[in-house]
Amino acid sequence: MKPKNCLIFGASGQIGRNLIRSLTKNDIKVTAFTRNIHQKGYNLKTQANPGYLDVVEGSIFDYELLKNLFKDADLCINLVGILYEKGQNNFENIHIKFPKIISQLSSKFKLKKLVHLSALGVEDAVDSSYAKSKLLGEKEINNNFGDFATIIRPSIVYSVDDNFTTQLMTLLNLLPVFPIYYNGKTKFRPIYCPDLTKSITEIIVKDCKENIIEFVGPEEMTFKEILKKLLYSIDKKRLLFPMPIPLAKLTANLFQLLPKPLITIDQLRLLKYDNILSGCYKSNIDLNFSCNSKFQTEINKYSYMWKKDGEYSKERDKVNL
Repeated sequence: MKPKNCLIFGASGQIGRNLIRSLTKNDIKVTAFTRNIHQKGYNLKTQANPGYLDVVEGSIFDYELLKNLFKDADLCINLVGILYEKGQNNFENIHIKFPKIISQLSSKFKLKKLVHLSALGVEDAVDSSYAKSKLLGEKEINNNFGDFATIIRPSIVYSVDDNFTTQLMTLLNLLPVFPIYYNGKTKFRPIYCPDLTKSITEIIVKDCKENIIEFVGPEEMTFKEILKKLLYSIDKKRLLFPMPIPLAKLTANLFQLLPKPLITIDQLRLLKYDNILSGCYKSNIDLNFSCNSKFQTEINKYSYMWKKDGEYSKERDKVNL
């Protein structure tokens, strides 16, 4: 039976906003949890028709508040995650302790399903604190609620709202020389955000029983190939400079001191490992979830913001066609 009331943590990110639209179109009422309703609330409330979305503000570690929310839910989706640590927002708290709490509450209040967002390749990146914490979070989910949990492991998720393609295009627009690590040979299969969220909705509506599902887009690309596609899309030519790893570690040590680091030492470690299907678990391809959007096609739809003529370049491109 399809769940009626969904509780989403991490709702204000690119995946969360797309997922709210998809779920509410399927007549599932959503309670979106946010740390700052004044900053995030307005954008969230535009994602669904009146009556289908409630926005709740609080700390994800406010246990009494969480208990009250779980009483009224029959589905929980956890999209909370961080790429770098700052103070109490560390990997242990966000990726391990919080999944433990929500999986225990899901069991206590007998929810129908728990969907947890992890990441592709976490079993391979043995020297990454990020990957190790993600894997331990998965174990907490399965230990406490494994029979009714689905863990999603996507490759890089991209869209106009991401922090991946948009940040790279910003940097490529500004820098005449762009550093690449490990010669840019790390492999990825980027997946378009609406494709992923549509698939997550199908998992919920069709009550998919698979415990771990890997999600990838249709194209395998190296990091260098991704950069070339982004450069083509914004009409720029840049020198891609293979940075020696000792120098890369030095710059990463400096960058991770910034409020929003460009790269950290841990992220540098992650880049050693390919971000593609492991072959150990079912994938969206095996389960016939349609995730076929092409990378170049989708980024072309929003890359005009980084072109010389900005929004006017869209009209110019139409004329050139």
